[in-house]
Amino acid sequence: MDRLALDVAHLFAGGLVLVSFMLLYQDRIFGLLNIFALHALVVSVSVAWQAYIQQAPHLYITATIALVVKAFVIPVALHRIIVRLGIHREIDPVVGIGQTMLAGIGLVALSIMVMLPIAAEAGTLVREDLAFALSVVLLGLLMMISRHNAVSQVIGFMSIENGLILAATGAKGMPLVVEISVAFSILVALIVIGVFLFRIRERFDTVDVSTLDQYRGGRP
Repeated sequence: MDRLALDVAHLFAGGLVLVSFMLLYQDRIFGLLNIFALHALVVSVSVAWQAYIQQAPHLYITATIALVVKAFVIPVALHRIIVRLGIHREIDPVVGIGQTMLAGIGLVALSIMVMLPIAAEAGTLVREDLAFALSVVLLGLLMMISRHNAVSQVIGFMSIENGLILAATGAKGMPLVVEISVAFSILVALIVIGVFLFRIRERFDTVDVSTLDQYRGGRP
């Protein structure tokens, strides 16, 4: 594998980490959906490049699934749900954006410190891509715990799944049946998420999960 192929693979993986920071920075729901579509686009391009350099044709299917389902279907569906529910367009973070970004930088540094020694025996591509993938996963978790809004938490969860896809493809791929089952699970999860958001909006007149604390333990 030549150096240029490795550099391009690292460029795409690093770009996914950058887009994860853009997700953390975004404070408007529609902007968040647009950035998540970009997140899915970057991971699909990264997987397609891995398919090319690894000569693994089945990874093109993974890239296509990520592109169609995550970059188009899910953002459009969530956009329509948000419009129909009339959800407030701004996202209230638990802490300030600056503090969140600093925490994100710390998590990326932690990922590099943890993964590079552990994967020292692996190839350059696997070692560095796993560090990037862990960064994406941790940034997704940070997004889930630093936002009150249920929609942003859903986006954080799906960005974690993008990080797992990056890790699996960087580590020489995964079986095609697993990829297809994951895509099906995502579609089912989207349906459940839609029902969940409608029920929260109907019951509490908001999708801010922090407002549910006052109802905890109460009777329906």
